[in-house]
Amino acid sequence: MIYLAIDLAFILEKLVLIAVIIVISLLVALYSTYGERKVAGYIQDRLGPNRAGPGGIFQPFADGIKLFMKEDVIPNSSNKFLFILGPAIAMTMAMLTSAVIPWGNEITIGGRTISLQIADINIGILYVFGVVSMGVYGIMIGGWASNNKFSLLAALRGASQMISYELAMGLSIIALLMITGSLSLKTIVEQQSAGWWNILYQPLGFLIFLICAFAECNRTPFDLPEAESELNQGYHQEYSSMKLGFYLFAEYVNMFISSALMSTLYFGGYDIPFVNDANLGQSIGHNWLAVLQAVSLFAKVGFFLFFFMWVRWTIPRFRYDQLMKLGWKSLIPLALINMVITGLIVLIKENGWPF
Repeated sequence: MIYLAIDLAFILEKLVLIAVIIVISLLVALYSTYGERKVAGYIQDRLGPNRAGPGGIFQPFADGIKLFMKEDVIPNSSNKFLFILGPAIAMTMAMLTSAVIPWGNEITIGGRTISLQIADINIGILYVFGVVSMGVYGIMIGGWASNNKFSLLAALRGASQMISYELAMGLSIIALLMITGSLSLKTIVEQQSAGWWNILYQPLGFLIFLICAFAECNRTPFDLPEAESELNQGYHQEYSSMKLGFYLFAEYVNMFISSALMSTLYFGGYDIPFVNDANLGQSIGHNWLAVLQAVSLFAKVGFFLFFFMWVRWTIPRFRYDQLMKLGWKSLIPLALINMVITGLIVLIKENGWPF
């Protein structure tokens, strides 16, 4: 007979790490709503939320309580099962992407070495794109199940937008993979820690990825699925209470994960800038080094979150034809050109051109 060895300690540490990442993601999403309103207030020369707690710091909790206390209405003409499934898919897919992101280096507790990454799979980037592609079903199912023509039109907009920009995003990543030679996010971070960050090698690829991330997250200037001036509230028009909250939370979780992904792929991930991590680890200990590396990653994530908010309150919304034209006629050709140029440079370098 064959017996499978089950490492209960390994399972426990992964469950704890999953719980910590989920809690952190939800807290970041919760306070991103507060941060966005404060950033909007600053840009528009007003105060923003300032009543619930000092400086309005408890406003996200007040909003959360309000969503829980609101009446949960399901339209009589809707497909009730799919109506509930839509926001559940959107929230689940938003959270699953965090499984392959390395949040820090290894720590040692009780003689066990614990990786601050839920799953270091060798096809991490493919996993990310697979999960992101599934997220479109949350929008489509929610819009269709509502049995509302405005919700359906907004869902169709969202689906076509996400599919269009995923293509340019994928092509921009191919050029990055030519340089790194690996699909593992952990390996990509380690390569950057030992040399230069990928933003120096792939500035155009990063720009394309950044623009596509805005479109994937349905953020201004690509928030056409929620264009309230044209389609009332958008694909979640018929939703209320925490079902609406799931859709809103999913947007901010997607922002958080997109920021973490851009930091990981192009800005060294948990690598601390201008510091030799190995020497620092010998000075302060590897556990404290892992903590500082996680803080470094979250600092980069915080910058991108601010950038998402800054753009929202600065740039006007595109028309739908402009959005599709940018994706198909500009970003995809640029991504192809970047891929060809990167391939040529890699080929020349492998054949001995010294640069």
